[in-house]
Amino acid sequence: MARSLALAALLPRLSDDNTSSFISGFSWKPEVKDLKLSSGFKTRARAALNSGVKGADIPRQWYNLVADLAVKPPPPLHPKTLKPVVPEDLSPLFPDELIMQEASNERFIDIPDEVVDIYKLWRPTPLIRAKRLEKLLDTPARIYYKYEGVSPAGSHKPNTAVPQVWYNAKQGVKNVVTETGAGQWGSSLAFACSLFGLNCDVWQVRASYDQKPYRKLMMQTWGAKVHPSPSNITESGRKMLQMDPMSPGSLGIAISEAVEVAAANADTKYCLGSVLNHVLLHQTVIGEECIKQMEELGESPDIIIGCTGGGSNFAGLTFPFIREKLKGKINPVIRAVEPTACPSLTKGVYAYDYGDTAGMTPLMKMHSLGHDFIPDPIHAGGLRYHGMAPLISHVYELGFMEALAIPQTECFQGAIQFARTEGLIPAPEPTHAIAATIREALRCKEFGEEKVILMAMCGHGHFDLPAYEKYLQGKMVDLSFDDEKMQASVSKIPQVVPYN
Repeated sequence: MARSLALAALLPRLSDDNTSSFISGFSWKPEVKDLKLSSGFKTRARAALNSGVKGADIPRQWYNLVADLAVKPPPPLHPKTLKPVVPEDLSPLFPDELIMQEASNERFIDIPDEVVDIYKLWRPTPLIRAKRLEKLLDTPARIYYKYEGVSPAGSHKPNTAVPQVWYNAKQGVKNVVTETGAGQWGSSLAFACSLFGLNCDVWQVRASYDQKPYRKLMMQTWGAKVHPSPSNITESGRKMLQMDPMSPGSLGIAISEAVEVAAANADTKYCLGSVLNHVLLHQTVIGEECIKQMEELGESPDIIIGCTGGGSNFAGLTFPFIREKLKGKINPVIRAVEPTACPSLTKGVYAYDYGDTAGMTPLMKMHSLGHDFIPDPIHAGGLRYHGMAPLISHVYELGFMEALAIPQTECFQGAIQFARTEGLIPAPEPTHAIAATIREALRCKEFGEEKVILMAMCGHGHFDLPAYEKYLQGKMVDLSFDDEKMQASVSKIPQVVPYN
């Protein structure tokens, strides 16, 4: 019974050269440490310690925005009773500490020392002034980006993968399962599992599985088993393949498969790379670092821009700044950017919906395109999830942020400009933030405004070069959003009157 309830309670480094565009004082003094992990394994960790920027140490606490919201977010609902889900329902699928974090109203939650020690492999991450991009655009704006691509997996995802695996290992769990779209989350979880000696199975969205073979190999190198989704391994996968043998898959389908496996095996837990509150919580190390780094520079952002799929990177950067905004200390515009091919915030409906395609999860109040929505496989920009994180959806409804959608050719045009000026090849996901930043910088040029723009640069695109090849060869096309397709999907969202 508990396991069936749990099914219903699941939701959906740098060199030391003196390059002027890097934050001054970001020096490297490697210090080798032995990290004793809960599984008994050890790793030799080269801790890159930032000794030059005052206040830029690795945060020792995660920040929980829920504590500072006068209006709390709507609770997830049990799909049968429509009553709010209780923490005990989640225990077959999550370790106890993560369940507590998911339901917590505490403002700050301590980061375990063991997690901080592993964070030192890549944190603190650099805040970089994009001077060359500014020059290219001839803009009076000052553009900064917080770069998370220095992690072992090349993105922000290890910020939550490491604590999720650590809490599972601490509780004696031997196996974890998950889903992944572009592969950044799957590779991050595989990396974390390799440190703690856990087995890892990943269901990767079929379109990405075929388009990004090196992400699959990266996961396998760290010891994970990778399955294309939909697969013949699970009942939910087989049902989808019966309906469409050529299905490109979706994150919703992959979630269904991973959840099904976790629910059927007592020695297995489920991990999620975005959407849930505890995932967004772990990512706030990004914003906490960034606040201190900007203070060191004497800067305060006028506008903060980040891409959104499920929303974890966006929340990680912006939530600590929203806290300061609520205190009246700053008043930046906070802007989410999503693909026109999967525009949950700008086109979706704010309603209770399932987090997965098979309807195994509870009903979550979020902006959704419908749990049956499947993005076109030629969409190259990642960010494929049908719904937005409930907490981000709530913040959006409260008016603390705004959102826009940008087509993929404009995003990759901006990515090329960024790569040819700043030297970094962005992952497809942050190209959306880059395109929006370029729009804002050109607007500043038009009106002569010296704004400070802060952008989330969540990862590199070294494993996404086929998408760049398609753009450079002129084969990339913009997807016209199919309103009829979305309406068909939205029509299947359950019509719910919440329990009071």
